[in-house]
Amino acid sequence: MTASKALRELLAPVRYVLWDLDGPICRLFAGLPANGVARELVKEIERLGLDGLLDEEERSDPDPQALLHLVDQRHPDRAATVRLERWLTEQELTAVPRALPTPYADPLIRTWSALGARFAITTNNSARAAAAYIETRQLMGCFPYIYGRTEDLARMKPDPHCLSRALEALAAQPSRALMLGDAGTDYQAARQLGVPFLGYARNQAKLDPLLQAGVPRAHIVTSLEEVLVALRSGL
Repeated sequence: MTASKALRELLAPVRYVLWDLDGPICRLFAGLPANGVARELVKEIERLGLDGLLDEEERSDPDPQALLHLVDQRHPDRAATVRLERWLTEQELTAVPRALPTPYADPLIRTWSALGARFAITTNNSARAAAAYIETRQLMGCFPYIYGRTEDLARMKPDPHCLSRALEALAAQPSRALMLGDAGTDYQAARQLGVPFLGYARNQAKLDPLLQAGVPRAHIVTSLEEVLVALRSGL
């Protein structure tokens, strides 16, 4: 496998990498499928008497983070959304022991770090879950900064809040940074700050939303091996 010219050009100036967790680093819900967690979250929403906030299509959304964000946008009672956020955090922590590393993620992280890149995690998952997963892979030394979802759900991506915190902590110029994510919300957050973006799409279902969000196809990889090859070849 050889790295494309577009990928090499994208990676060449990068000194700081802002990693999304679920997707580029691991499949967090590999052992506790996200769609099952989403169904349980809908039940929690119903128990709070808030099921009227979601239509039938939204109630079938397999993404629990998207459901949480919708409820937060439509319901003024912050106490209810805080309760739902804490419930989801517990599900994420439960999922950590059965999470699967994304193929080539661990060697890519170690190689890039050894070459001098500095990292932060910028995720819509709980920072507690992100830290717990990174610890299971013995990668804590590579990720001194972890920024995740807080109880202020309006700060979830596409809001760039967690990226801004990471850039500040790293003392990083946006043009020398790279956001590595697998969702349109990652791309939107990066664009707001002028941070270059690399998309990761492990299948067509992940690729299509990135393309629809406007990510150039040349800036999307279907395997992290492509990035690892580029680094090992000296770009």
